[in-house]
Amino acid sequence: MSSIRAKRELEENSKTVVKEIVHLPSEPFTETEMLLQWNKYAQRLGDKGYKIMESLLLINDPILKGTHITLELPNEGSKLDFESEKLGLLGYLKGHLHNHDITIEVIVNESFESRRSFNDQDRYNRLHQINPNIELLKSTFGLDIT
Repeated sequence: MSSIRAKRELEENSKTVVKEIVHLPSEPFTETEMLLQWNKYAQRLGDKGYKIMESLLLINDPILKGTHITLELPNEGSKLDFESEKLGLLGYLKGHLHNHDITIEVIVNESFESRRSFNDQDRYNRLHQINPNIELLKSTFGLDIT
């Protein structure tokens, strides 16, 4: 009896396993949501002491086209540094934006000028450019740019 039972267990264990197809989420997201998560990830890196990576992420706003993110960096060395952290960033964005179709491309532009906002007014203008409703928020709550 035990040999028959052992034979059945062996047959059950040797059956091929059919892997279930997993459908990963691909919810739509806006450029504002992507920028928010991008900046949060950069802040997290800065808090951990990875200041170079933080500055690479914040050197320029990434451009979103569908689920494809393009980041422009000033030189090949910056690109190599970014590539080392790219998978971590990609995983973070996919998880927080609930979209596993996201891809990131890095473009090296030697004649690159940083388009990063340096003062509060520049930041406000950039946010207003992304979402004009920020003016309504500012006036509703009586906010001031300091």
